Amino acid sequence: MQILTHALYIRMPDGEQLIDIRIFKPTKALSHSWSCKYEIDWPEGMHEAEGFGADALQALSITLKRIGAEIYTSTYHQERRLRAYENENGYGFPVPSSMRDMLIGADKLAYG
Repeated sequence: MQILTHALYIRMPDGEQLIDIRIFKPTKALSHSWSCKYEIDWPEGMHEAEGFGADALQALSITLKRIGAEIYTSTYHQERRLRAYENENGYGFPVPSSMRDMLIGADKLAYG
């Protein structure tokens, strides 16, 4: 079951393109782990992955960091063509601690 969505926008030659990010409710994966699935609608196609944790909260937290890592390592971010908010830099996702130097704008303030 989908529990939330978040929108990003990519500047393309013919205008901005909406990128939907969908996060799904964590589910029990194995007897001692949980998984949390996510999807990102990149222009080249939907990317689907999941984060795993010892409980539902850890699986969700790891998933949010995986999404942040995917966004910050994307070509679109590197080319400065990606945005989430109208008047503010950042995308609204944390990243693993080893990537915090990559954060921009509101993300840097919130997660840096």
